[in-house]
Amino acid sequence: MSPVNRRLFSVVGVLTLVAMSLLACAAETVIHERASGSGTIIVTESTDGLRTLLFERGGARQSIVKPGDPDHLELQYARVAMVGLALCEGPRRILVVGLGGGTLPSFLRKHYPEAWIDAVEIDAEVVDVAKKFFGFREDARMRAHVDDGRRFIENIRRPTYDAIFLDAFGGDSVPLHLTTREFLRAVRRALMPSGVVIGNIWDRPSNRLYDSMVRTYQEEFDELFILDVFNDINKILLALPRKQPLSQSELALLARRVSSDGKFRFDLGDLVDYGFLHAREKNRNGRVLRD
Repeated sequence: MSPVNRRLFSVVGVLTLVAMSLLACAAETVIHERASGSGTIIVTESTDGLRTLLFERGGARQSIVKPGDPDHLELQYARVAMVGLALCEGPRRILVVGLGGGTLPSFLRKHYPEAWIDAVEIDAEVVDVAKKFFGFREDARMRAHVDDGRRFIENIRRPTYDAIFLDAFGGDSVPLHLTTREFLRAVRRALMPSGVVIGNIWDRPSNRLYDSMVRTYQEEFDELFILDVFNDINKILLALPRKQPLSQSELALLARRVSSDGKFRFDLGDLVDYGFLHAREKNRNGRVLRD
């Protein structure tokens, strides 16, 4: 597909997604609404039992969960984020920054029952809502920490985690203090040499700092892969603290093996095939973000 056709396809896809979302909202019932530090926490339920978390009416969907079914990843970005598991072998310790409805940690708990999982969420009310409405459960190996994600990571003084998921969003963007070089330096310090950082950010034009975010990751990590998300504005960044050049087909093969061995409901290899960039060249359209 040519770049022009691909852009047209993406625009049509996003417009279709918006239209579908508006129709879906019309069929949803608000089952919880309460003011908190994150804004107004809203939980809706659709006629097919899916529950959605928002931080404002009409705002971005923070999580969509099918209660009682942790294998169900409704939002496509969450599926693409799991490609990062192909870049760390059998993760033993996992960190998720940004709990939302608990989608990512619940999926990881199901497929990696022996792993230790820490989920960090700045808003205690979000943790409470995740437990009451989305089926998130702590156990002996999975804990929710009410803390600022940056402060939590900066208190880690040695390599600890095999996979770090950075999925913290406010109402409409990643908090700025979770985008800077100083923050990513602390993230790298907390990461095992064989590990991977999985970052979820929005693409331009929804994110005016997109190029600068990419450039900042490039400054702090030795390899960066960028994955497209079908019919959405998300981009998934896979950052490594080591040189490990991979082609699209090589990463797809590794990813497909993970989803096959783990009996995922989706093929990770197909998600890599959809859109992949090995970001070797420094992004000249962006600047390094600093505190």
